Amino acid sequence: MFKKYISSLILLTSLQFVDAQNFIQAYKDRADQVSQTNINTYLQEFENLGVKRTGTTQNTNAFNWLKNKYTALGYTTANFQEHSWTANNLSSKNLIVTKTGTLYPNKFVIVCGHFDSINGPGTNDNGSGTSIILEIARILKDVPTDYSIKFIHFSGEEQGLLGSSRYVSQVVNGTSPKMDIKVVVNLDQVGGLKNRTNNKLYHDKDQSSPSSNNAAAAIAVQELANCTTLYSTLAVDFDPAENTDYVPFQQNGEIITGYFEYEGGYNNPYVHTANDLLINMDPVYVKNVGTAAVGAIQHFSVASKTTLAVDETSKTLESVQFYPNPAKRVLNLKMDNASKHFTFELTDMSGSQIIITKQNTNQIDISNLKPGVYLGTIIIDNEKVTKKIIIE
Repeated sequence: MFKKYISSLILLTSLQFVDAQNFIQAYKDRADQVSQTNINTYLQEFENLGVKRTGTTQNTNAFNWLKNKYTALGYTTANFQEHSWTANNLSSKNLIVTKTGTLYPNKFVIVCGHFDSINGPGTNDNGSGTSIILEIARILKDVPTDYSIKFIHFSGEEQGLLGSSRYVSQVVNGTSPKMDIKVVVNLDQVGGLKNRTNNKLYHDKDQSSPSSNNAAAAIAVQELANCTTLYSTLAVDFDPAENTDYVPFQQNGEIITGYFEYEGGYNNPYVHTANDLLINMDPVYVKNVGTAAVGAIQHFSVASKTTLAVDETSKTLESVQFYPNPAKRVLNLKMDNASKHFTFELTDMSGSQIIITKQNTNQIDISNLKPGVYLGTIIIDNEKVTKKIIIE
């Protein structure tokens, strides 16, 4: 955390469920997959990398550690972007890992946090957020999502949001057309304090200029908080969005929100010191925040609602993809286990069947269909998954 000030703190003390999201069992099943063992391992390994001040060998080592973690999770070089930048006589890299959405591949949910530290190893600030981002990436890797997800690890946060500001100016605004961002969710300093209750979580609310994005951001932070209540055991509170890596996005007109620890928070005595160590944190709290975050990122990215199970059928259903999407003349079907017998149906949004049931057909002729939005359904062993399909 670069710095936060309590002087302008505004607390919304009660959570009102206005248009709250519905509980989705598949989202809860995945949220519950956050591993305490993985969280503990990530935090300890992050701590062992030492002080990760931007521009140092330790900072580079942390960057490479992250790359190796994503590779171990099954992400490939096609998913990676290394964004090099220089500012204030410092040079470093941001790591961006992209998981492509099935329906809106060019619209992005960004999950971010910084991996640099100052005056200490930064196990809370921000090994905690870093660890949770890795767990989200692990759990959602093979889960179809309508929107693409970018997992971004910024450097230079502690020196003044250098990595995130350069990313926005050079990559977000350097893309033609400008990168289309649905929401930015930031995780920074969510480690809690040892020997505290650690049962509540701040959700960051945009109250800054420009005000043009504040109304949409207010909806996003409410949805973030709703997901915390739906998919975790944590209580909810709100604080103003301030001085962390979502700020350059906010100033660019994007919709932003994020998480910040409640216990300790602005007065945590360990952050930015040599004592920002695992021994002074609550790793169970980190896991609980991770559970909330997995639920929320599924909500924002519109993850598959197919209930998870350990059998082969459910795994196959999770892997089903329709492409290209949007499609014009031919719609292709793809799944991990191509030998499974399946049925395909296409209906319009009113539920009327458009295409007669087809058995084990991986290419569907849609040349005679009118442009519009349809629902494609795959049925395997009395289980089914339905996805939106756009026909141009």
